[in-house]
Order: sequence, then structure tokens, then C-alpha cells
Amino acid sequence: MTRPRVKIIVLVILFLFFFPICSISGNTMKIAYPEFYPFFSKPQNGKIEGFFYEILTEALEHRMVIHTQWFQMPWKRCQNQVRIGKMDAMITFPTEERLTYCDTHPDPFYLKELKLFTYKGHKRLNEIQQIGSIADIKKGGYTVITYSGNGWNTDNITTLGIPSFETSEVHNVWKMLAAKRGDLVIEWPVGVKASLDKDGLADKIVETGVLLSSMPFHLLIGKQSGYTHILAGFNDVIQRMLDDGTIKRIIVKYY
Repeated sequence: MTRPRVKIIVLVILFLFFFPICSISGNTMKIAYPEFYPFFSKPQNGKIEGFFYEILTEALEHRMVIHTQWFQMPWKRCQNQVRIGKMDAMITFPTEERLTYCDTHPDPFYLKELKLFTYKGHKRLNEIQQIGSIADIKKGGYTVITYSGNGWNTDNITTLGIPSFETSEVHNVWKMLAAKRGDLVIEWPVGVKASLDKDGLADKIVETGVLLSSMPFHLLIGKQSGYTHILAGFNDVIQRMLDDGTIKRIIVKYY
């Protein structure tokens, strides 16, 4: 083999090592997301909106120059598509189970407060408003309504033996609560208002004011994806966006 050919082969190997080809989606990162305003939503005009969408677009597209393509689907399917390698990434809470098939970065880009909701006229409302912990939910014998694929609920509610009733779509939890199919929903107040207004349920649901926990949100990239190598750089970009006020400016447009 001639010396020039050896040099070419070495250069090709080095290029592939330092600039890995994205095995799933060519030059486009495929991101799976559910309909969940104001995190992400796709109105009838077909243009995706939501502050998670804007934050990730600013970080990936504008600052890291990584082209993205977003695919809306039910939340349980989002997770499965990342698990089997059909999608590259999703934005969620990094549970122990999700980290068996995903990699992520150290620092969350958003903390989602989780508060207690119940239906109007609940005969134990005064007791519910005194709840101070998840253990109190179990002690009180309450039931919780959630959506399929809610890893936080699985890790923090179901594993304690607290009965949970599931629906396949996030927004349907409020219809179930209004119909008294369970005692409680544990959710983020900012995202609740839009769902209640849309379904005409605002006068049937009570926000108790009880803060149970906060859920850290991360970009999770499937271990089968060729994009896992960007996570350290993504974490640095997110920190700069927090420091320079970019994330705050995006969020205040939505609430």
C-alpha cells in the first residue's frame, strides 16, 4: 500500500472518531415530544411552540448548530421510540429506568413544581390541604390520577403502594378528576390552566396550594443514538443560557 493511501485511510479514521456519524437520523436529531402546553404544543397552524421547544431550539440549533426534527406522539410512545432507537431524544425527568436506555447531562435546565389538585366539593378537602408529604397521601388512603409513562409517579407514588389510575393522554387526567375517578392529581400549576380552560373544567378543579416536590427536566438521548457525545457541550450551553438570562426571557413569554 502506498504512503499517500495510508495517510488517507488514517485521516478518514480520525475524522470518523472525532466527528461520529449519527447512526439513527443522519444529520438530524429526531426529538419525540407529547402535546403538553406550554412545554411543547403543535396548534392547527402546524408550527411547534412552547418554552421547552424554544429552549432546546436555541441551544441545539442556534448555539450548537445541530439540526433537529420534532415528532409529536403520546408520551408512552415517545419513551418507547427512544428506547428502541427510532427517535434520538426526549425532554423529561431522568428516572432510574429511563437511564437504562438513555444518557443525559448533569444539570437540569428547568425545575417543575408539583402541586396537589383535587375536584371541587371533595368531602375531605380540609384534610387534603393539610397534606405535607407523599407519605401523607398513603396514610390518608387517597388515590392519584396520572398519565401513562409518568416515571415520577411510578417512582414516587406507585412504588409506595398508593393506588393510581392512568389515562393515555396527559390532558385527560383533568376530565377523570372532574368526574371524581380519583382523589388527587399531582401536577405543575402553570401547565394546568391551559388544559382546564380548553376543556371547560376550570370551575370543577381545585388547586390546593400544597407543594409536594420539584421535578428536574433534562435532555435525554438514547444510548443507540449517535448524538450522545453532545451532552457535555449541551450542559455548558444550558448553563450559559441560564447565566445570560436567555432561558428566563423565553419562559416569561408563556407565564
